[in-house]
Amino acid sequence: MDESIPVEVHIVKSTEGPGGIGETATVSAPPPLGNAIFAATGERLRALPFVPALAALGA
Repeated sequence: MDESIPVEVHIVKSTEGPGGIGETATVSAPPPLGNAIFAATGERLRALPFVPALAALGA
């Protein structure tokens, strides 16, 4: 932690529902995960969730 960059946090009053920057990470996770599954199994998974497709592959 002593090598991390300084981070500024700003809290803005709003009437919107809860949400946050952490939600953006969920969008970027499936493509590399799908590529890793393809590299390991040779099967290209193109629909989410991957769980039923993985079960069909015997994983």
